[in-house]
Parts: sequence; C-alpha cells; structure tokens
Amino acid sequence: MADTQSGVTDLKVEDGIAIVTVNNPPVNALGAAVRDGVAARMREAAADPATEAVVLICAGRTFFAGADITEFGKPPKGIPLGELVTLIEDMPKPVVAAIHGTALGGGLEMALGCHYRVAVPSARVGLPEVKLGILPGAGGTQRLPRIVGVERALEMITSGEHVPAPKAKEAGLIDELAPEEGLRQAALDFAKRLVAEGKGPRKVRDLSDKVEAARGKPEVFADFAKANARRFRGFEAPAACIEAVKAAVELPFEQGIAKERDLFLKLVAGTQSKAQRYVFFAEREVRKIPDLPDDTPTLPVNSVGIIGAGTMGGGIAMNFLNAGIPVTIVEMKQEALDRGLSVIRKNYEASAAKGRLKPEDVEKRMSLITGTLDFEALSTPDLVIEAVYENMDIKKDVFRRLDKIAKPGAILASNTSYLNVDEIASVTSRPESVIGMHFFSPANVMKLLEVVRAEKASKEVVATAVKLAPKIGKIGVLVGVCYGFVGNRMLAERQREANRLVEEGAMPWDVDRVLYEFGLPMGPFAMSDLAGLDIGWSRETSKGETLREKLCEMDRRGQKTGAGFYDYDANRKATPSPIVEQMVLDHSKQKGITRRQISDAEILERLIYPMINEGAKILEEGKAIRASDIDMVWINGYGWPVYRGGPMFYADTVGLENVLARMEQWEREIGPEFRPSDLLRRKVEAGETFTGAA
Repeated sequence: MADTQSGVTDLKVEDGIAIVTVNNPPVNALGAAVRDGVAARMREAAADPATEAVVLICAGRTFFAGADITEFGKPPKGIPLGELVTLIEDMPKPVVAAIHGTALGGGLEMALGCHYRVAVPSARVGLPEVKLGILPGAGGTQRLPRIVGVERALEMITSGEHVPAPKAKEAGLIDELAPEEGLRQAALDFAKRLVAEGKGPRKVRDLSDKVEAARGKPEVFADFAKANARRFRGFEAPAACIEAVKAAVELPFEQGIAKERDLFLKLVAGTQSKAQRYVFFAEREVRKIPDLPDDTPTLPVNSVGIIGAGTMGGGIAMNFLNAGIPVTIVEMKQEALDRGLSVIRKNYEASAAKGRLKPEDVEKRMSLITGTLDFEALSTPDLVIEAVYENMDIKKDVFRRLDKIAKPGAILASNTSYLNVDEIASVTSRPESVIGMHFFSPANVMKLLEVVRAEKASKEVVATAVKLAPKIGKIGVLVGVCYGFVGNRMLAERQREANRLVEEGAMPWDVDRVLYEFGLPMGPFAMSDLAGLDIGWSRETSKGETLREKLCEMDRRGQKTGAGFYDYDANRKATPSPIVEQMVLDHSKQKGITRRQISDAEILERLIYPMINEGAKILEEGKAIRASDIDMVWINGYGWPVYRGGPMFYADTVGLENVLARMEQWEREIGPEFRPSDLLRRKVEAGETFTGAA
C-alpha cells in the first residue's frame, strides 16, 4: 500500500508497521477533521495485507490534548469520538498509542481504545472533563476502571488530575516507557515485538479482573462519595462520574457505554456544565487587553522588593519565591521582620510535611529572600510592592520615600484593596510607573490578582503586571481605579444588605447558611468572625451603633476570642449564639424596626442582585473590560462557586428581567441605593445578556 496523506493525518508504512501521524496544531485537539482523518487512516491500515500493526502518534508538542470543546452544543460533524474509539479498538491488527506531552480527555480515551500504550516519562495522562462539568463521554468511565482498578479510576475521573507517565505505568495504564527523544522508534520497535511474538489486539473492554473486584460492593462507591463530600459539594458532575464507574462494574460493557452516554448528555445540556465551560474560556479571555497587543513591550522583573512583612507582605513574597524570583522584604522593626520570615518558613515547612515540597525546595526558596530594616535596599529591585496599613496618608508617605530611592524604570505597585491608586501615584515624580497590584488574602493561596490600571500608568507597566500574573501562579484581572475596584466594590453591596437583612428579621446564621448552600465557602458573618471583628475598630472611637461595634465592646471579636457573631468551642466549631440572638432583637427594637419572617429566596436575592447591579455599573463605567472579567474576580478572589459561573453569568441564568424587576421593587420599597443601572435596563430592553453564554 502506498503511503497516504490527507489534511491533518498522514500514514506511512515501515517494515510492515503503519504509522498514523496526526498534525493539528497547537494541541492536536480532536475536532471533526482529525477524527475523520484518523478513521480513514485506520481503515486503510486494516485493509492493507502488508500492514501487521499500527502506531498512532502525534506531531508537535503533544499527543491529543483533548476534545474540541468549541464543538459542544453545535450540530454534530464527522465521526463521533466514541465511534472512532470503538473503530480503533475493533482493529484486526494491534494498535499502539505513542504518547508525549499530554493525553487528556478524549486524548486518553483514544489511547484507551488502542490495544497498547507507549509513553515518554514526561508525558501526562488524565480525564479532566469533570472540570468542565461533564464526564468522559467516549468510553473513558468504562475502560479506565478495567485497566487501573475502580478506586484509582474514581480518583482520576472525579479529580481530573494529570497523572505522570511513570505513575500511569505503575497503575497498568502505560505498557512501556520510551526514551524522551526516541518515542517514534520505541513505539515502532514495540509494535514489531508484538508482531514477532504473535500478540494480537488486546481490548481494554475485555479486561475484567479489576472491575470484578468491586462487583457486589456498593460501599466502595458510597465510601468514596462520603470521603470526598466536601470537595464535591454543590457539583453535579462528580456524582455522575461515580454513577458511570459503578455502571462499568455492574453492567455489561455496551450497557455501561449507554449509561455513560446518557449521563454525559444530561450534564452537557445542564447549567453547571455551561457555567464551567464559560469559566474555562473566561480564564483565557482575561489576558486579552484591547489596547495592549501581545507584542506590547514589557519590563524585566528579575527582582522584587516588598514593603511590609505582615500577613499580606509575606504571602505576596511567597508567590515570587515560588517562581524563583529573589525578594527583598523591608520592615520597620526587627521583631516584625523576624516574625514575618518565620511565618514564611513555617508555611513552606508545612507544605513539605504534606509532601507538596521537597525539603531542599524549602531551603532553595528561603535562600531567595532577604529581610532588612534598611529602606535603601529598595534601590535595586525591578518591582517594589507596598503592603502596609490601608491608610492613604501612610501609603502616600511610603511612595514619597520610594520615589526618591527606587531606580529609574522600576515599577512601583500598591497592594491597596480600596484606595485611589491615582492619588497614590500623584505624590511621585513618575506616575507612569505606578500601578495597583491587589493580592487577596491569604496571598500565597488565593489565585486572584486585581491589576489596577492607574490613569497615567504606561502601557509597558500595565502589560508587565498583566503578564507577570500567570508567572507567579495568579489569574490577573485588569481593573480601573474606583473605590474597592471590582471585587470589594461589589462586596460592599452584599455586606450592606446582609446587615440590613439581620435588622429586618433574619439572623446572622440564616444569612450565612443561604450563601453556603448557594455554594460559597462561608457567609459574611462567619467570615467576619474568622478575620476578626476588631479589624479597623478601636474602643476609643467606637460609637456602639452597629452590631459589630457592640460585639467588639463585649470582647466578642471573633474566633480568636472564642466568640463573635457565633460561639466557638476549643476546636473553633461555630454554634449560633443566644447572646447574639438577643442582641439582634434588641438592636432592631432600638432602631424602631418591626422584625418579619424573611424567606431564604429573599435573602439570596437581596444579597446577590445588588452585586449584579453594581457589576453592571462597573461595566458601564469601564472599570472592567468584560462581564467575564468580573466573574473571574469573584470566582478566584471570593470563592464564588465555579458551577454558577460568576455573578454576571448567574444573572443571565436567572434572567436579567427578573433582576431588574426586583431592583425596581426594592428601589420603591427601601431606597435609592437599589436604583437599577442604565446598562441593566438597556440589556433587558434589547433582550441581551451580560455574558452571551447562559
């Protein structure tokens, strides 16, 4: 048979082995053209009497990195992936998958359809569909348990983890590891050995030992779900994944495939999967800045200075240390500096104790940090980040000093969470070098970085900050200067209504419960107790007008004192407080408010809809580029549930007309702070949505 090439696939025959090569840059996504091409080449190899085995390999940087998710929801084209996997599995000649880069999602399902798998040690395999709110829909939930066992398959499928090739080999998923630079030849040699030893196709679907071990043991699935209940909370896809793997154990293969397909179709049509796919693209879209093309020059950031070694300063430092960037951290007092450096070390040692870091990595990262009391040490770093107390006068004083010391061209950044970055920049002789870099606490954990674009900041400075974010493990969202920027500006709306709902008839734990059941990690009152009610409070200036002030005056300052809005036991477990309940009743009476029963539905709407309205104002004012950027802020900075897609996506799912109607009602009944934004009105009148994705 002559060698053939068609579109993105190519077939060559060497020594009786057909080598099918796919070349569909950048990641060999399994779009219709790829699927049809592979199917055609496989049929040609099957029909060629001179071909004794087949090697399936990909050109470029990776094996199939997954399905083409842009095809989801569109009319089907080409051979379905499940049919292609079956076609490969039913080949009369052994098929060897040669894996480099990643074999993810549909890519791993393709490899599972092959009879044997060879991979380079650096390759990784996985089924990450759960992160898109779906499950593997081309036999992955049925074949994987048959080759790695039920427990391992459950973990891989419900976590979406990427498994390194050596570990995949230990699990039985990979048959042989190949030299990093010799995959093609190793796969060819492997195929020749199969032929020489008379080994034919080995179908994964026919393997049964590892699924039979779990047959008749429903507790395997119940125990797994229970053990991971916290991780799976609110998500629909993990439960469906467990159900699909259970079908692999209890049903014949074809019935299991049908069950998998049914579960897949239900998920892909659901709101959660739409939300999670929307988030997938929104995370990539956030890097696109209309007036900053990819070729915008950036400034080198080979060293960083940080002012303040407290919780924020230390956490910010860790991000740069993790990326291998040296940090100089400046404090005013030796005690504060020693404490800050000690906390950083303890954080790293805790990670090492959990196996997330090697002990030598702890020392390597700590060797990159220099602590000093000498402000003059900030004369050399390329980027200096101020992380001092949230007070405009203090920050201005810091920047005046910094302006005199920092080298020409250095980026001067403020970690302010509310204050006007333009005003901070105004006290320097180089406002073009000043920008906001708002990290979220704990800064070494939270993924969000609000990059605040000051009015006079140069494009090079802005581009540098935006491109630096992913290098230090952050999702950087470019926002404009306004009080609270995007996240805290919207949070203020929610906090106001949380306090007002408690005055009107709800209890703090009612408000917290509603938000927790919605999917957030905790509500505003539990969060206040965790952070400490006395942040920004002083006994000398307290007027005792708010519940928070009254609680602080009673030394109920949150978890650290064993009491706040809640009572806490020795393990910091919270229970509703009878003392606070009576305080709430007295507080309402004192303010002349007749309390009423408030439904969970009203609590949720009163907390969320004003946030959405504020988000619309932010878009209207140009303080965020896209609605999806706002959603990225809330998902990565405040724990908004991914499966609800962010506040603006959620607004589209509940209907903008419903949000508008409630805001108009509350404006009439409560006050002007509920006045709907003009953009919200225009969207409703035009029948449009914020995100176009719901």
